[in-house]
Amino acid sequence: MDLFSSLEGNQSLKLDEGITAQNIEQVKQGVRQSIAMANAQELIRRVNDACFKMSVPAPGASFTRAEQDSVSRCVDKYLASWDVVAQTYVARLQREGK
Repeated sequence: MDLFSSLEGNQSLKLDEGITAQNIEQVKQGVRQSIAMANAQELIRRVNDACFKMSVPAPGASFTRAEQDSVSRCVDKYLASWDVVAQTYVARLQREGK
C-alpha cells in the first residue's frame, strides 16, 4: 500500500480536525509535483555530467563549435535513450501489475 492509498483509506480522519478530502488531494498533488521536479533535476544533472565530460576534454573560456556539436548530439542521444528506458520500465510495471 502506498502513501496515497493509505491516506484515502484512512477512515479515522475527521473533518473537525481540519483535514478535508480537498486538503489531502492538494497535498498529494504537491508531492507529485515535488517528485517530478526532483526527477527532472536529476536527469539534467546526469545529462550534464555525462555529456560535458565526454564532449569537453579541456574546458576553456568558451566552447568550440566541435564541442557544442558534440554536447548537442550527446544530449539528444541521452534523452532518446532515457525515453526508451522509461517507456520500457512503465510497460514492465504495467505487465507485472496485472
